[in-house]
Amino acid sequence: MAHVKEDKNTYLAHFDRFEQGGAASDWFLPARKTAMARFTELGFPTTKDEDWRYTNVAPIAKIAFERADRSAIDGVTAAQIARLAMADAVGGLLVFINGHFARDLSIIDSLSAGLHAGSLAAAVESGDAVVKEHLGKHTDSVTQAFAALNTAIVEDGAVIRVESGKKIERPIHVLYLSTSTASPFVSHPRNLIVVGECSEVTVIENYVGLDGAKYFANAVTEIVVGDGAIVDHYNVQREADEAFHIGTRHVRLGRDSCATSHTLSMGGKLVRNNVGALLAGEGAECTLNGLYTIDGEQHVDNHLRVDHAVPHCDSREFYKGILEGRSHGVFCGRIMVREDAQKTDAKQTNMSLLLSEEAQVDSKPQLEIFADDVKCTHGATIGQVDEDALFYLQSRGISAEAARSLLIYAFAKESVSKIKVDALREQLDALLLARLPQGASFRESA
Repeated sequence: MAHVKEDKNTYLAHFDRFEQGGAASDWFLPARKTAMARFTELGFPTTKDEDWRYTNVAPIAKIAFERADRSAIDGVTAAQIARLAMADAVGGLLVFINGHFARDLSIIDSLSAGLHAGSLAAAVESGDAVVKEHLGKHTDSVTQAFAALNTAIVEDGAVIRVESGKKIERPIHVLYLSTSTASPFVSHPRNLIVVGECSEVTVIENYVGLDGAKYFANAVTEIVVGDGAIVDHYNVQREADEAFHIGTRHVRLGRDSCATSHTLSMGGKLVRNNVGALLAGEGAECTLNGLYTIDGEQHVDNHLRVDHAVPHCDSREFYKGILEGRSHGVFCGRIMVREDAQKTDAKQTNMSLLLSEEAQVDSKPQLEIFADDVKCTHGATIGQVDEDALFYLQSRGISAEAARSLLIYAFAKESVSKIKVDALREQLDALLLARLPQGASFRESA
């Protein structure tokens, strides 16, 4: 364990340089210092920690990642962004290169009335009242080491605010692009989404890595859903093959609000998604959907915690995984129903499809119920391609390879079909089909 102290010192050095570089006047500095002290105390989690039992972050801890700088922005072209941005389908675009805001590549000059979107760094510098009220207030930086590290060293990210009573018709796209650099780098993206009472918005949070890039993205997103508001959120992760991604996301729901958060993981070497939801107002409804497709040596861990704090709230969790090669998937879903949260209705489903003998899944659904008038269920299935269905398709003249691909596609399609943004759904559908033998012919048939 000798390297652990050394790697803590790496991030302490990052914090020292960050503080000396001008953060001393930052109103957020006390929170940063507290978070850095907490990260130093906690250190990187190990497999001895129950919440990290199946995910070993030693590959992250042993690399002395450099802080990402802004130089990579100049090497990214508008044409590259256009291929990823779905510009015709969104109402605003915020682009970040290696964690830094790229103003010239973003589209935020003609946003809908009542919608405000921009750089977190600028909002912190200006002392934005909404950011002061919410930044760092909804994420656990006391027990979660990576969230504490993000809070301490965050440089930039997206701030999205919707005024009360506004319905934003077109999605807002936040694109994080990571490029190849001379040395492995780390970025700490931080997003804050605050939606006023009786408002409605869709946000796409997209992480993409270029081929050959080696980096660590340690992202945190806080979503505050006002009373009666509706939020549809998509977290799409297509990191580079050698990338590490730790994503922490927390949703706080007010009275009679509705939030749906989709987690879609298709890239990265080691990925951990920490997703939490607090149903803090009566009548709130929360849905957490997820899909991951991995192969080779990839590792994806989805860790969910839904907290029913008040009565008359509903939650749904629906996660699927498709695994090939020697990949490893983890699902840990915890539903907590507090003593006063009567009339809770919660359901959790996890389904995994193993396509090779060496692929592995660990599934751990959990219920913690302290109320007595509730409806709570959970279930998990792990299996392979249905041989009877495979035989049936082959008996109808479909080749074995095509039949197998068709069944895999059908398994994933249930999750993809839940995506309401047409352009995003089509994009992910194409990526899914590209991974399957004869996938192109399925798309032509469709």
